Amino acid sequence: MRAHPVFGDSLIAGVLFVFDLGVVAAASDFVPLSTLLLVGTVLIVPIVFRRRYPLGAAYTILAGGVLQLLTHGDVHNGGIPFRGGDFALAVALYTVVAYVGRRQGLLYAIWLAAGTFTWASWRIGGGIDTAFIVFVIAVVFGFSWAMGEFVGARRAYHSELEQRLKLLETERDQQARIAVGAERSRIARELHDVVAHAVSVMVVQADGAGYAIKTNPELAEAAMRTISDTGRQALTELRRLLGVLRSEDQSSTQWAPQPGAGELHELAENLRAAGLPVRLETAGDLSALPAGLGLGVYRIVQEALTNTLKHAGSGASATVRVAQAGDHVDVEVADDGFGTPHDLVAVSGGNGLIGMRERAGVLGGTLEAGPNPGGGWRVRAVLPLVPS
Repeated sequence: MRAHPVFGDSLIAGVLFVFDLGVVAAASDFVPLSTLLLVGTVLIVPIVFRRRYPLGAAYTILAGGVLQLLTHGDVHNGGIPFRGGDFALAVALYTVVAYVGRRQGLLYAIWLAAGTFTWASWRIGGGIDTAFIVFVIAVVFGFSWAMGEFVGARRAYHSELEQRLKLLETERDQQARIAVGAERSRIARELHDVVAHAVSVMVVQADGAGYAIKTNPELAEAAMRTISDTGRQALTELRRLLGVLRSEDQSSTQWAPQPGAGELHELAENLRAAGLPVRLETAGDLSALPAGLGLGVYRIVQEALTNTLKHAGSGASATVRVAQAGDHVDVEVADDGFGTPHDLVAVSGGNGLIGMRERAGVLGGTLEAGPNPGGGWRVRAVLPLVPS
């Protein structure tokens, strides 16, 4: 019924029509049948369209009430005091308050009050019974007003909540794109240092080989081997660089030497000094890793340990395992903390997890992050030695 409101309103109109049939059958001797059907149609049919055209439907129903007041006669002369279709007036008041607003609802309520008192004094007459009837009608209209206020407030609240959620989703997507762009730019600058260094070495070695090729062939041969090895490594780094979008603004470029996997022991010592017990386990010759890959391993471990230090809580410890196995490097950082869940931190706006995943993707690897089954948080990255 929420997906198809006309269907639900048609059910309401159908119920009122059934209640109205009894009055039509009983009053056909006093009021022409065509008049009864016309008034019933004007009162009930607009309910079907009340949500699409709330004001139009409400005032059409009000016109049906005025037509009933003019044509159904006095109660003392066999007229009809009220009929089932009259409940459409209460439905119309509820619709105006809920879907249009309080000001239009107040204006409509004034028209209803004027019509009710006119009907009571003209068609019913004075007396205690009339006062009671007017009181009951006022209670019905008051209930309709209260329901309209409640539903209207809920609709406004849900509408505002939906707008805020859309705004938050848009801001989250924008922040994610900004974080991805910043991380890609930072990775590009870091790899630029590696590639520029390799090319510089090749140029120097080539110049030396050119001078020594006649006087010292052995030295020239060694220089050429160095050029070959350095060139292969540079090609590997260039392949890692493909697809990275680099910012054109180089004003803040830092040319300081970048750390590698060999500096993980120093990183662990710094974290221990900051109050986080870190156990470092390494396997394989990490110092022989390509410079770009070693830098990626270092940054992933650094970011994961920083998150542990921030969010794992007091008394937590971390274990770092870095192992070169075959054609890839496994990196795992796990803690036993119980503080703020890292995934909640990431959803609320943290960019550390985004940066780690982006870095692993640029290096041709994968990264997984999530809670440990036994408690704490775990980050695991698998980085290939040669990107596919």
